[in-house]
Amino acid sequence: MAERYALPEGAVKQLRHVLDALERDEHAPTPVREPHEALRVHLADSLAGLELEELRGADRVADIGAGAGFPGLALAIALPGTEVTLVESNARKAAFIVATADGAGLANVAVAAERAEEWDDGFGSCTIVTARALAPLGVLAEYAAPLLRDGGALVAWKGRRDPEEEAIAAVAADQLGLVMEEVRAVHPFAGADHRHLHVLRKVAPTPSRFPRRAGMATKRPLGAPKSPPSDRARR
Repeated sequence: MAERYALPEGAVKQLRHVLDALERDEHAPTPVREPHEALRVHLADSLAGLELEELRGADRVADIGAGAGFPGLALAIALPGTEVTLVESNARKAAFIVATADGAGLANVAVAAERAEEWDDGFGSCTIVTARALAPLGVLAEYAAPLLRDGGALVAWKGRRDPEEEAIAAVAADQLGLVMEEVRAVHPFAGADHRHLHVLRKVAPTPSRFPRRAGMATKRPLGAPKSPPSDRARR
């Protein structure tokens, strides 16, 4: 990985620290803790984002729903000149990220223990918003749009492509000032099939009604077909 992505000096040591933290902490917020598997599933998969030029050149990245810290921690190691904020509302997960980042000596990492919809300091401030294994693409677009600067982009890690999910996301994006710009197939490690990076670009201001209150993006997703009224409602 170090050669593939031209990682900076000291990055390998920091990545090893992250693997060690996952292995030794039985309460680490991920079931993938064995170093060899975590290297593939977490670190290699996260670093695949570096195949996108806009991510390599970003000055401020927000990783929303960061979970155990991916892709944010790996990207912060690879891009020491980039400010990376990991947004994670679960206090236990946020604490793990803080401890791991501090132990790895990552001076460019901050942690916001808040929901993306309620992270006031992030609104309109981010060049790139990342999300991995978090929510449907349309929901991610709604989380990301208020955080992005004009011209910024959401980069979403996804598996096998889903035409219905992408169609819903395109409708949501149009309401949010985003466009579906690219879907990049990536192969972060041997056997990693059907991995894709979805890039949604902010091309217009996001309407002031966004973000909606916490939970609404998943409860009433933009672009999703409305359910027909029930028989009881029609009677």
